[in-house]
Amino acid sequence: MKDKVILFDGSNLDAFYTWDDERPDEKTPAAWEVKDGVMTVTKGHLVSKYEYGDAHIHVEFRIPDQPDREGQWKGNSGVYVHGCFEIQVLDSWGNEIKDNQCGAIYGIFPPMTNASLKPLEWQTYDIVVRAAILERDGTVKVPAIMTVLHNGVVIHNNRILPRNNPGGVYDHVVERGPLLLQDHACPVSYRNIWIQPLD
Repeated sequence: MKDKVILFDGSNLDAFYTWDDERPDEKTPAAWEVKDGVMTVTKGHLVSKYEYGDAHIHVEFRIPDQPDREGQWKGNSGVYVHGCFEIQVLDSWGNEIKDNQCGAIYGIFPPMTNASLKPLEWQTYDIVVRAAILERDGTVKVPAIMTVLHNGVVIHNNRILPRNNPGGVYDHVVERGPLLLQDHACPVSYRNIWIQPLD
């Protein structure tokens, strides 16, 4: 088995660059705040320089306490697998299960259960993805399949992904791609991010 690729160990953002969907061809140095082993959203999406296919992805995140906000403006961020499939990050403690709540494959599948913790508690995603297989013209021959554990609870089990999500690096499904962490104007924090290639 291939070695884990460490994207963030708390020391620096060297494994990422900043990406702006309004200027998609520009790649600028990653500039989120890094303090006490934690990186926190400031401005711009972070995209990993490393790209992968089949993989186990581990991400730890902490949602801020924002009692004055509601809905999609409350602790919002997102983890984009291959830069095109979004797993929602949101303050969903005690919320109804929907396809736009924490753990959802955004707008496609709601999580099977709400495994969210309270704001300010560290949470984990463990994502196992089998990459799509494409035809030469880019059409999907075999769709990607994803299993997701949220705080150790299975919330997606071998989901067959029918399409990509908007807002990512790509507007189409890819066989290999980066990890994107979304800036949605909320100071969500991340730590201990790694990828275990499985192909």
